[in-house]
Amino acid sequence: MAPKHTCVVMPSFNEAKTVGTIVERLKKRDFAVYVVDDGSADDTASRAEGAGAIVIRNPKNMGKGGALREGFKKALEDGFESVLIMDGDDQHDVADIAHIIKKMKDSHADMVVGNRMQDTSRMPIVRIAVNRFMSWLISVISGQYVPDTQCGFRLIKRDLLLKIRLESSNYEIESEMIVKAARAGFKIESTAIKTVYQDEVSRINPVIDTLRFIRLMLKLAVTR
Repeated sequence: MAPKHTCVVMPSFNEAKTVGTIVERLKKRDFAVYVVDDGSADDTASRAEGAGAIVIRNPKNMGKGGALREGFKKALEDGFESVLIMDGDDQHDVADIAHIIKKMKDSHADMVVGNRMQDTSRMPIVRIAVNRFMSWLISVISGQYVPDTQCGFRLIKRDLLLKIRLESSNYEIESEMIVKAARAGFKIESTAIKTVYQDEVSRINPVIDTLRFIRLMLKLAVTR
């Protein structure tokens, strides 16, 4: 049974096909689940609510970073001691949560990030190359080795979320979180997870999101 002090925050945009099933699996493991419906045009909110989630509705799409910030705010207000982030597209295996929680307990880490890079057999080769480069760069900047900095499946302690100020609105928030946590003196660990690839089309725009990442890196470099 999951510890009562941990909740799940799930940013979701047009995930009506999968979000209800994921919430049901999490509720069976006794988690409180916050689904942030990020301006969806489908039934994401009603499917999540029907499965037992607390739904936070963004009237318009704010991006993954904006959705996560709303979810963190609510989870912290409700007094949870740690927050687990999962995506709403069913790429994260609920069975891996136990490994992530155990890693945090055993290592006394403040953040545990999932690591998909130990088995890349089903990962597109371009994604492997980009992920390895970005993970190397962010590890250098943060001073802590994180093998899969782009993985959104991660467990974060309350004190860390209260200490750092997250500003990114899109996917670059995952990099921002690692760098700012490391600079604030928090310990980051990783643990191997599975990634379930479906037939979904990635919402990451290779040009726009790369430019956002570069802008974030430049900003972090001058604000060190």
